[in-house]
Amino acid sequence: MKFGETFTEYLQAHQDRFLDKCCHVEYKRLKKVLKNCRRCRGGLNGEDDASLSLCCQIESCPLCDQKFFTELTKEASDIAGCLSSKQATIEECRLLIEYAMMNSIAMRKILKKYDKVHCSANGRKFKSKLREEHMEILQSPWLIELGAFYININESNVGNSDEFFNPFTCDLSATEPILTLKLPDDFKLEYNLTCAICLELVFDPYALGCGHLFCKSCACTAADVMMFQGLKAASPQSKCPVCREVGVYVKATHMMELDMLLKKRCKEYWKERLVADRAEMVKQSKIYWDLQTKYMIGY
Repeated sequence: MKFGETFTEYLQAHQDRFLDKCCHVEYKRLKKVLKNCRRCRGGLNGEDDASLSLCCQIESCPLCDQKFFTELTKEASDIAGCLSSKQATIEECRLLIEYAMMNSIAMRKILKKYDKVHCSANGRKFKSKLREEHMEILQSPWLIELGAFYININESNVGNSDEFFNPFTCDLSATEPILTLKLPDDFKLEYNLTCAICLELVFDPYALGCGHLFCKSCACTAADVMMFQGLKAASPQSKCPVCREVGVYVKATHMMELDMLLKKRCKEYWKERLVADRAEMVKQSKIYWDLQTKYMIGY
């Protein structure tokens, strides 16, 4: 069965109970746009496929570009928004993971078809642009949170776990602790859970607006704010320590499910970091209030 048919069946099967509230890649309709583009340009100009290909290499295709890239940008944004919604059950989590995977495959295939029809690299460039703007579906930190949630709830329901759908695994004892997402065709995505600042397994993890993960204490140090103030207090000009993007702290998200997973799997490490972070917070609070007292009183 071709992917278009598989994707259509998937959408129809979940339309009533799930996808009625979620956007999806308009794979079937965009595929028709590509067919019409090739037919109309060839019929209108009397050109063969070779000359059409050369034309599309030189300049963009107005017929497709307006529909493709504007629409796919909106769809990617809406899909990311759907992933970030709070979930309460393992069934909802399973549906969201499958939803992310199916839409990611649909977007990859339609962009590949776009490049094939136009003999261009615009589809690949667009995908890179999505990654740079943090809208690449499978690079979303929300998938890490969903994966941690899925593992947590499966472990808490021993004997009732879904044996037929278990896309996430994690190895926290390795030199580089990772969370792995298994995709169709034996393809895997690995999410590194090492903090880029302290180079340890993330503790009290936060994802910045750019998607990079850090320990809260490390991120606060990088943003030059006190731990008790939190990352929202960071200057709008503060940069991510990895990608150097500004304005990412105001959108920082606490990865609570990932934190819970680490607490369960790495109990001793988690306790040690908790004690150290609390001691550092007390120290920072004392320094802060001493400075405030000196400022107000004058000595």
